[in-house]
Amino acid sequence: MQSLLELAPIAVFVVAYLLRGVYVATAALMIAMALLLIVDLIRLRRIPTMHALSAALVFVFGAATLYFHNARFIQWKLTVFCWLASLAFLLSFWIGRRPLVQNLLAQVLETMESVPARLWRWLNWQWVAFYGAFGAANLLIAYHASERTWVYFKGIGFTVCNLLLLAGQFFWLLQRGAQPRADTPSAKP
Repeated sequence: MQSLLELAPIAVFVVAYLLRGVYVATAALMIAMALLLIVDLIRLRRIPTMHALSAALVFVFGAATLYFHNARFIQWKLTVFCWLASLAFLLSFWIGRRPLVQNLLAQVLETMESVPARLWRWLNWQWVAFYGAFGAANLLIAYHASERTWVYFKGIGFTVCNLLLLAGQFFWLLQRGAQPRADTPSAKP
């Protein structure tokens, strides 16, 4: 359910864009992000850090898009988000007890002790590179492709690529002895 909620603002943006254009889509995205934060507070009694960061960027870049009537601002949002995420994964090598990817996957994996620290670092580097490259690709597409192509790249491409990287790392870890948590849907027969 949480995953579907996280995808809802992106879906709202794409549908609103297809129906009414980038400015209506931007306003709809801002409303959807505000609603996601409210749902987070009701369901979790807190706002996850990534939701807070994404919402802040949507509000700042969305407001600039609407105020200046310039779609470039909302197009930059994905790059700024990606580069901040890349920086967070990079800094997690020195800040905290373990790499950020290990914290991320700890939500779905129970036994992670069988995975050596060097492999966690390797997986973490993959996220650093992924977000850095995706942020750069977003700028290339935003400036050198049609607006519609950029919307599909942001809405569908980013989501699919994130899921593929996450699923690939998850199954790779399962092959190396990590066990799925008993309370996750993927662990049930």
